[in-house]
Amino acid sequence: MNTLTVRARAGDPAPPPVASPTRKRRRVLFGAGMPWILPALILVIGMIYFAIGYTGYVSTLDWNGFILSPSEPVGGANYATMFQDPVFWRAIWHTALFFVVTFTIQTVLGFTFAALMHSKIHLAPVYKVIIFVPTVLAPATMAPVFRSIFDAGGQFNDLLDFVGLGFLTQPWLAQPETAMPVVMAITIWQWTGLTFILFYAAMAQIEPEILEAARVDGASNLRTLRSIVWPMCMGTTIALATLGIIGALKTFDVPYLVTKAGPNHATEFLGTYIYQTMVQEKNFGYAAAISVALLVLAVGGGVLMSLRRRQRES
Repeated sequence: MNTLTVRARAGDPAPPPVASPTRKRRRVLFGAGMPWILPALILVIGMIYFAIGYTGYVSTLDWNGFILSPSEPVGGANYATMFQDPVFWRAIWHTALFFVVTFTIQTVLGFTFAALMHSKIHLAPVYKVIIFVPTVLAPATMAPVFRSIFDAGGQFNDLLDFVGLGFLTQPWLAQPETAMPVVMAITIWQWTGLTFILFYAAMAQIEPEILEAARVDGASNLRTLRSIVWPMCMGTTIALATLGIIGALKTFDVPYLVTKAGPNHATEFLGTYIYQTMVQEKNFGYAAAISVALLVLAVGGGVLMSLRRRQRES
């Protein structure tokens, strides 16, 4: 059997180096962009996920939060207490009701404002700024204003007296029946601007030819909005619903700053209850258990909305 041997001649270019399988595997695993994302990766893993794990560990302790204070492992006792806590379930109910009401009204108002801004109206840029300004205002700066407006002797009751509806005047923030609607109204006022901007951007992506074809076929403006514009903005609606679920679960600033989560837990949310349990009652283990429940609900809501969006796209 003859063996053919190929020898490199003088002047021939050197063959390219052959990368070893191990080196190829390393390139695929780490990639050229790894040094750029490594700081963010360390930050996310080192702070966020460590904090989540540590919170889960604290939820198994009976601890007042002071480093030098003794802590006693209690296993799942904090979770058992949480499931039997009526204030916890009341906060869950408030969160669900808060999401349904605020999301529905914000969606209707944001979609309506976006449709109006896409029509030919005068001073449209001014209206856009007016609608969006509440979104950029910090609740901490507006809380004293709202407490003054909805006080028993505040401007809202004065307005009702002025228009002849004085029989409706009442201490809005001091009654369980009216405190939650006030918190909802403030939230709707604050976040309708964001809903409006997202719907406005979604409507801008609709091809003008589609709307023109609907007009040629004799469709009215309301029919066009209902049958064409609204279905084509469904992706934005699902995204807003996801943000709304997570935002409702995280709600803290408005109910705490305006009503102190009262009266009698009438505006208690998971965020305010965690703060009260941890800071005021110094029960870190129980507060950590509620935080874990909050995380599970937020992740579950986000996953469900993502699955809903994928089903719609498929």
